[in-house]
Amino acid sequence: MTGPVTGSAPDDGAPQGGRYGETVFPPGQAGEAERVDFGALAYDDITMTRLRALGVGPGWRCLDLGAGTGTVSRRLLNEARVDSVLAVDRDVRFLAERPAPGLDVLETDITAPGFAPGRFRLIHARFVLMHLPEHERLITTLAELLEPGGVLVLSDAVDLTSDRTPATPYTTTMRAMWHGLKATIGTDVSWVPSYPHLLRGAGLVPVAAEIHVPPLTPGSPISRFWADTWERSRAAMLATGLVDDAAIGTALQYLESDDCAALSAGMLTAWGWKK
Repeated sequence: MTGPVTGSAPDDGAPQGGRYGETVFPPGQAGEAERVDFGALAYDDITMTRLRALGVGPGWRCLDLGAGTGTVSRRLLNEARVDSVLAVDRDVRFLAERPAPGLDVLETDITAPGFAPGRFRLIHARFVLMHLPEHERLITTLAELLEPGGVLVLSDAVDLTSDRTPATPYTTTMRAMWHGLKATIGTDVSWVPSYPHLLRGAGLVPVAAEIHVPPLTPGSPISRFWADTWERSRAAMLATGLVDDAAIGTALQYLESDDCAALSAGMLTAWGWKK
């Protein structure tokens, strides 16, 4: 899953558009796999560097949640040489299109009661929990699926815009996206900086975290990711009243110009070990 969102949108009750992948970002929509892969190009190297630094390698059995198109799952197998990866998603069409030796695929909802696919040395979830209101319960559940000596690695977005950020077409449009997706599918990363505390509360020790911010440059994978994300969430953004079609168009031009001077959302990665 991708499409990180946060912000200070008012709590108007339950999301109005279902869950991620339903009204917004459905996998059957043309070009959705490409949008997900733009996010992978922006973040996969950082993810793999962290996983290798944690010692992930031969002998490890891994669980990759919200695996999307399977880029991390396959790199775990091909580069880290782990023994196996179970890649899980609510819709596995992209995973099924790209099989690999050692890669098992499971189509299921991790929020369903009884989700317990086994025990793992590594459990990894990137841009998944931020879309789910049950994130605290799920962190406890995932910690219980670790084998002794295993590590839970969670990555989600942190919003780096604020009221003090200079007003530009980019920041105006990003804020509309934060509000629109929160109201539509409930995506919210306002709690993501609490990851180390939540992991410790789930009984994991030691815990640590880091943040990576990919640079916004014309034509870069992260810039193309945001452009595609804005287009696919346009209806939710327009519904906020914060932008109109002309404003989104201006932001798309700004994102691809040398005038762009902005910070992308950061990716916070936190990890905790099971004794």
